Amino acid sequence: MKLKLKIWRQSDASSKGRFVKYKLDGISPNCSFLEMLDILNEQLIGQDEEPIAFDHDCREGICGMCSLYINGRPHGPDDAITTCQLHMRKFRDRDTIVIEPWRAKGFPVIKDLIIDRTAFDKIIQEGGYTSAHTGGAPDANSILIGKVEADLSMDAAACIGCGACVAACKNASAMLFVSAKVSQLALLPQGKVEAKERVKKMVAMMDELGFGNCTNTYACEAECPKEISRSNIARLNREFICAKVL
Repeated sequence: MKLKLKIWRQSDASSKGRFVKYKLDGISPNCSFLEMLDILNEQLIGQDEEPIAFDHDCREGICGMCSLYINGRPHGPDDAITTCQLHMRKFRDRDTIVIEPWRAKGFPVIKDLIIDRTAFDKIIQEGGYTSAHTGGAPDANSILIGKVEADLSMDAAACIGCGACVAACKNASAMLFVSAKVSQLALLPQGKVEAKERVKKMVAMMDELGFGNCTNTYACEAECPKEISRSNIARLNREFICAKVL
């Protein structure tokens, strides 16, 4: 495959960025998107040019690091995947591919395609924990939890914090992420102790960090690589109202 790439280059957070054009030839359709970027970087290094900085870690679709906006979609032209799971067969020979970082106030660009997602860590620090005792594993039947609630909690816990929901939302809302983290604990008895303080603190931190409000377009759910349900946002709103009123 021959490809034309338009990639966002930005030397640091305070510098002005721009799109730079590159050409690649001989890319296998079975190559992953990140492997394609590796090949481009090898080419740039061989030409004594600075390689493109981009985030990656496990390359197995579970760490959420490979956050790229590709041809107008978070993680590229496929459903329920991260960028590392995207393969070049999803593109055609001689395609032009536009690659840029997430665009959100809460996710400032560090360099090129790398963004600072410390904001998500700060939200988790506000309430993403329980006061359950640690130590040896408790007996499996010591706290009985219904299957429906357990399944919903596990579904919410599948969120990997990649930020695709923020990138997809026209208001750069983090509601899907926050609602998943609230839901996974709110649905379980172990999470009831801090329930009211958790939701109030996490929502307050989300607002403080500059994330927008939910747009109700469900773009977040559509682009989430783990298919986190928008029903969690409804649960977040209920938890927040009850914490404020009761």
